[in-house]
Amino acid sequence: MIEQDPQLAERLMTPTAPVEERALEMTLRPRKLVDFVGQQALKDNLNVFLEAAKRRNEPLEHTLFYGNPGLGKTTLANVLATEMGAQIRVTSGPALERVGDLAAILSNMGKGDVLFIDEIHRMNHTIEEVLYPAMEDFNLEIIVGKGPTARTLRLDLEKFTIVGATTRLSLLSAPLRDRFGMVYHVDFYKDDEIADILRRNAAALGAELNDEATIEIARRARRTPRIANRLLRRVRDFAEVKGDGRITKAIAEEALAMLSIDQAGLDSVDRLVLSAIIDKFNGGPVGLTTIAAATQQELETVEEVVEPFLLQLGMIQRTPRGRIATPGGYAHIGKAPVISTLSL
Repeated sequence: MIEQDPQLAERLMTPTAPVEERALEMTLRPRKLVDFVGQQALKDNLNVFLEAAKRRNEPLEHTLFYGNPGLGKTTLANVLATEMGAQIRVTSGPALERVGDLAAILSNMGKGDVLFIDEIHRMNHTIEEVLYPAMEDFNLEIIVGKGPTARTLRLDLEKFTIVGATTRLSLLSAPLRDRFGMVYHVDFYKDDEIADILRRNAAALGAELNDEATIEIARRARRTPRIANRLLRRVRDFAEVKGDGRITKAIAEEALAMLSIDQAGLDSVDRLVLSAIIDKFNGGPVGLTTIAAATQQELETVEEVVEPFLLQLGMIQRTPRGRIATPGGYAHIGKAPVISTLSL
């Protein structure tokens, strides 16, 4: 199968984003662990294990990062490869459709190379079963042919490192999860850490960003670096068109208002969900399916994008009967809380 499609591995690992966008993203991403802002406990652990692997001249153990989207899991995978002086190959769970896909990639891995599998929870179970011996014994067993003529082909692999990333750790099977030597949760960032990221990336973009504007953008970035970088680029565009190119607090506020991002970082969809819980369901409790139907949003959007941030801000709570709005949620939309609802 590999001989029939020699470019399969390259095709599977080719990013789909435009070249300019990929280049810009890579510019903003730190390359070394010392340049990575935030996640201090995680970095302290990685420093120890990286140094140990280098001293033994061995590949890093298989590593799994999990957490919400945009928190730096892909960046950390690239940082690990750079720190180990290794090549990184990038693919995703949904892209690995056949055993031959995996074989094409792994057979081209060099000693110490890093294979980054994004959305690893979406990898099918057949691929998982083939991946187990590759992760443990660095060999790949492929069944060639069908019926009585079928035979097993064993491929010896170089020792490599798999770095997986997932937003849904619970969807990973226990056997796959247990084969990762290091499993880390990537948490939301603090506002001052987001501010540090904005300063670094503004310098990389050649944008003049003052301290007040930095604090204003950081406060509305949902404690997520990817969102902070996106807002920075949009505010920079606004500053170049509507101003003199300098990003001031006034420019930042005006740009963020046009983007419908309020003082707490909530966008129009967040406010729609919060208002639905309060106005349509008297503050709850109400289930996610009902919220999604009432707001005409996908259930996954409400569950994976909107709800985590509202929970982080303390504007809603989870209860056995559903989601309820908190006094902070009522205050944000300017309404008095329903006391009887909050006691449910």
